Amino acid sequence: MMDSSREALKPDERGLEDASAKSEVKFALALGMIAIALSLVLGLVSLMLERRLERKMTALSQQTEDFSRRLKREQEQSQILVQQASQAATNAQAAAQQRDLAKQAQSTSEVEAQIARQQAAAEQQKADQARQQAEEYRQAREADLAQLQHALGEIAETRRTAMGLVMTLDSKSIRFDFDKAEVKPEYRDILNRIAGILMTLKGYTIAVYGYTDDVGTQTYNLQLSRRRAEAVRDFLVQTGISATIMSTKGFGKSDPRIPGNSEQARAANRRVEIAIVESRVLTNGQLVVPK
Repeated sequence: MMDSSREALKPDERGLEDASAKSEVKFALALGMIAIALSLVLGLVSLMLERRLERKMTALSQQTEDFSRRLKREQEQSQILVQQASQAATNAQAAAQQRDLAKQAQSTSEVEAQIARQQAAAEQQKADQARQQAEEYRQAREADLAQLQHALGEIAETRRTAMGLVMTLDSKSIRFDFDKAEVKPEYRDILNRIAGILMTLKGYTIAVYGYTDDVGTQTYNLQLSRRRAEAVRDFLVQTGISATIMSTKGFGKSDPRIPGNSEQARAANRRVEIAIVESRVLTNGQLVVPK
């Protein structure tokens, strides 16, 4: 019926209807194209957004890795700083201990130094006392020797030596006959006087030396001089002088008192000498008893 009605339309009306249909088709095609274009645009925008998001995600991931690395380095540095701080604390503690030890050592050294000074002062005092005692002994010794020399000098020639005194009993005091060692009775009084003085000695030893003249061999005269020294020693022992402080020695014809072969010289050389020697020796300001 519509076809019939359409057929019943006029030509102009049919043209308008066709144009309208065409317009609708074109509009539909345009809408389709627009939809396609929009779809393409949206796809492109979506792709661009996706890539931008990927770039951002990549950048964010890179930043995260960088942050992780920095965090790790900072943790390592922090750990190093903690170790350094711990080492510094240990060093500070060790330094404090060393300081305390140094103070303790200094205190100990001061105490030891004080003790050393006190000991040195005590030793100095002892040394001063020893020097004073030595000086007192020297003065007493000088007085004793002077008095002893004077007393013995009244009997026979007596001279000072570095160790004491030497008394010479030559022909003026005791005369020995030629080739004899016996002490004659007339000389015993002199020996008794000498013994009386020597018995008062303290801190001395007595040595008796014998000599001969130049007649005879050296070997024989050594024996003869020793017998003369022993004869005088034996007489002094009989008077009460201890034999433990006496010794003898013969020198023969050596060291003549008067050189020459005259009778006077030979009589003077047939002699005995008595040496009074200190048994205490002054050494470095101290008195030492020789062994």
